Amino acid sequence: MTSLAQRPSGALSIDDLLAQARSRIVRVTAPQAAARVAEGAVLVDIRPAAQRAQEGEVPGALVVERNVLEWRFDPASAHRLPEATGYDVDVLVLCSEGYTSSLAADALRSLGLHRATDVVGGFWAWVDAGLPHTPGSEPRGS
Repeated sequence: MTSLAQRPSGALSIDDLLAQARSRIVRVTAPQAAARVAEGAVLVDIRPAAQRAQEGEVPGALVVERNVLEWRFDPASAHRLPEATGYDVDVLVLCSEGYTSSLAADALRSLGLHRATDVVGGFWAWVDAGLPHTPGSEPRGS
């Protein structure tokens, strides 16, 4: 069994993985994301249902949970969504705080969706920017 202190040769830490993903995408702030959505970008909320219920939601965001995101947005997939019209779709990925969304946006970029990115700070940055949202059952900090 491998010790927690000894990372296997060639293995990355989550910080390394996140840094690599973020080096390949151009992240946007919540206000920038809102402006792009107004111009036709697709805001995709990848948080699980329980988390959306607890934290709140962004009206109009397309909900695609993380575990099926690539299948739903790959234009060549038989399981793609109608929004997956091609490789030039402007997809903005949203999670709770902007970590998982970076990894997800990079995965979409790897599929060829070259405009895919994520929202710095995630849903909570959206809320903090005063952008439209519905509150959840448990406000932040409760």
